Amino acid sequence: MRLGTGELILIVIVVLLVFGGRRLPELGRSLGEAIREFQRGTRGNSDKDGQSSKKEPK
Repeated sequence: MRLGTGELILIVIVVLLVFGGRRLPELGRSLGEAIREFQRGTRGNSDKDGQSSKKEPK
């Protein structure tokens, strides 16, 4: 179940119609920040020794 060129073009056209050209850069930036934050969060929870890299206060 792979997306072909025709399907990708259709998706881009629908996104342009729904959100408009002015909001696309803003949406892309927000999506990129969300992905980076998610990756940081998953890396922080999966250290080699099983403990978080942040020290907990006593």
